[in-house]
Amino acid sequence: MTASATLNYGDSPTPRPAPRPRIWPGVAIVILQWLIIKIPAYLWPQTMAHFMCMFWGPIAGFVAILIWWLGFSRFPWPVRRLGLIPLLLEPVLGFVAAHPSMRMGMSVIALPVATSVFVGWVVIAEYLLRGKMLRAGLVIAPLLAWGFFTLLRMDGLTGSIHAETSWRFGPTAEEKFLAKIAKDPSLAGKMSSATKPSELTLSPGDWPAFRGPNRDGKLTGVTLTQTDWTNHPPKLAWKHLIGPGWGSFSVIGNHVFTQEQRGPVEMVSCYDLNTGDEIWAHDNAERFEETMGGVGPRATPTFADGKLYTLGATGRLNCLNPATGKVIWSRKVTDDTGAAVPMWGFSASPLVNDGSVIVMTGGKGKSVIAYDQTTGNPQWSAGDGWSYASIQKSKIDGVEQLLAVTNGGMYALDPHTGHILWQHDFSIGGGNRVIQPAILNGNDLLLGAAFGYGTRKIHVTHTGNTWKNQTVWTTKSIQPYYNDLVIHKGNIYGFDGDVFCCINPDTGQSRWRQRGFGNGQVLLIADQGLLLILSEQGEVALAEANPDGYHELGRFQAVNGKTWNHPVIAHGKLLVRNGEDIACYEVK
Repeated sequence: MTASATLNYGDSPTPRPAPRPRIWPGVAIVILQWLIIKIPAYLWPQTMAHFMCMFWGPIAGFVAILIWWLGFSRFPWPVRRLGLIPLLLEPVLGFVAAHPSMRMGMSVIALPVATSVFVGWVVIAEYLLRGKMLRAGLVIAPLLAWGFFTLLRMDGLTGSIHAETSWRFGPTAEEKFLAKIAKDPSLAGKMSSATKPSELTLSPGDWPAFRGPNRDGKLTGVTLTQTDWTNHPPKLAWKHLIGPGWGSFSVIGNHVFTQEQRGPVEMVSCYDLNTGDEIWAHDNAERFEETMGGVGPRATPTFADGKLYTLGATGRLNCLNPATGKVIWSRKVTDDTGAAVPMWGFSASPLVNDGSVIVMTGGKGKSVIAYDQTTGNPQWSAGDGWSYASIQKSKIDGVEQLLAVTNGGMYALDPHTGHILWQHDFSIGGGNRVIQPAILNGNDLLLGAAFGYGTRKIHVTHTGNTWKNQTVWTTKSIQPYYNDLVIHKGNIYGFDGDVFCCINPDTGQSRWRQRGFGNGQVLLIADQGLLLILSEQGEVALAEANPDGYHELGRFQAVNGKTWNHPVIAHGKLLVRNGEDIACYEVK
């Protein structure tokens, strides 16, 4: 054996260099996470896939990043253990410190941002700073991200499920409204000096209930003499602040009725159609608020037989003198039916029919309840299931009946006894329906829902006391969320999510589609075949109800901010409102 060989024998092997951290999986997870969150919102908006990916995408991404960091990142174990602070401890602290309205937002909005910041800092520290500041940045950078989101308040969601946020410690829109009218009450409408009648009666041109006299979103007996809204848009008659609420209007003569929230009280308000001045206001010590929709009542007042009927978000059913606002009788539907206040509040507008006031409550075995119109005493109750839609009076196959839409489908009731005539199953699982059923003709009607369920055409017939119903077609070409449909010459017009469209009544397929409105509402001016479309951003557009294509006659900005409320035309006036403003425009 040579000396050289002897010297090398027994030498310690050259130490292997430590493996470089494996960072690319973390980057890939972040990219995949954002694709999962964002792509369904464009490909399948307002579907269950959209909602589930938006909700579970950040959680799945967080779990994947945690597994990568602890199991496959190759960082030294002291560094990996340090990374548990931003990955486990800081999210808990962020959730605890968040504004209550942002609790859900911390997992849906803040979590993917914070995990992206975590991985982003790892990339910066390793490739740009050559390992310097890695440990400090691992803790500080995600902490700043979580800290930023604790400074925010969620003011609700848009119809496309996008969060609306503002600074946590700033006043809400309602608080600004209350502060302004405390300084100057006229900002919410001056007190009217007009002579108050002792009673009100229905007359031509009135709009007595939600979506009109027949509750179908159709204006008849009226033509617009000026339809060139590009060059001659309607002129503003008056505009002022209003408390939050998502209901529409009923209009009797020069009396405009709506509902709003003002701090601790829920109000039924009556304004002068010509001036916007407040004629009277009735308040109940009730308040409802939730994160997605915000504050305030959801339903629309109903005028019938000289009285006004209102349902508040917590279930307060009032019968009022529409001339003075004085209470004739009042009930709490939660007490009468055992129903709980639903997630988004009671939204059904009362239906008055042959001496009965009928509302959807969702109580077990008492989903629909009827009260005596004069006394307020309960008359009958029936059915199961729940929805945010109002009871719809219709004539199907020549027989008058009440249509009740539920999460399980739809059933029809005898208007005098509450006896169930027929039922159609079209379940949407744990979801809730919001839109009204639409009548195509005497035997065919439409039942729709969002989140991937679509709209179904149902054919109903009867022989004697035996009723039959069958599905004609089910389409996903129109999936309305809370955006009601209108029917003109058999064609269907309405919102498929945030896209306005026309649907072939024979096949259920789209004739045309038009973007640019968000999740809005539509009113049909039937005699002229015109569509008045109110966008989610408060724009009003006038378009032709033409199945051959979309043709717009003009649009203008009526109010600002998120607008979900149905528009109304009555006595030559266009009324528009949202959770902040009420405006009246002259339409010739």
